[in-house]
Amino acid sequence: MTDTRQLFSTPFVIDQLQSEAGIAALRQAIEAERVRDTAGISVSNIGGWHSNTRMLDWGGEAAKALVFKAMTMADEQTVDAKSPEGSRFGWIPELWANVNRKGHANQYHTHPGSFWSAVAYVDDGYEGDDDPALGGELQLLDPRMPMIRMTAPDLRLRDGSGQPMPSEVSIRPRTGMIVMFPSWLQHAVRPFHGEGTRISIAINLIPALKKPH
Repeated sequence: MTDTRQLFSTPFVIDQLQSEAGIAALRQAIEAERVRDTAGISVSNIGGWHSNTRMLDWGGEAAKALVFKAMTMADEQTVDAKSPEGSRFGWIPELWANVNRKGHANQYHTHPGSFWSAVAYVDDGYEGDDDPALGGELQLLDPRMPMIRMTAPDLRLRDGSGQPMPSEVSIRPRTGMIVMFPSWLQHAVRPFHGEGTRISIAINLIPALKKPH
């Protein structure tokens, strides 16, 4: 009898921010920083505004609460192989804000030097419109590059349910959603065509050994 095993799965975690007041405070902090630093920086973004990576300094208590949420998610999804009952590692966070309008996007990229990366959506920008033509999806690329570049690209491997494996996965954001994935996973944002403003916060979590007591 054939024994087929699905190996090397990639975790992708979805959760929800519970505090509407916290989301509003994050928006207020981002708007204030955008007024202070109108130029921002350019990294993977195609258009839009990308803040510096020091949001923990200027984001107030809401940013600290968001980081705590991300670190809690990371702790739940990670185990220290040499100390499974109590991890020897903590997290050093960095975070920044992105503000996108019609036509803006992010090219495929990874976050080298981090272990987990997360994105929290302060405003999805869709303004309640479910039209898929609005774009703006978070796009995830299968990390197994040989699968993408096979000589017969129309052939697909079957997944655990027998369905063909995609080479890309699209996630449509919604306001209050927070997602987390390994930092080596290539990801992008499809061009956004909504009339609203997309506001999101990206978080990197860098592992570091805890100081001994």
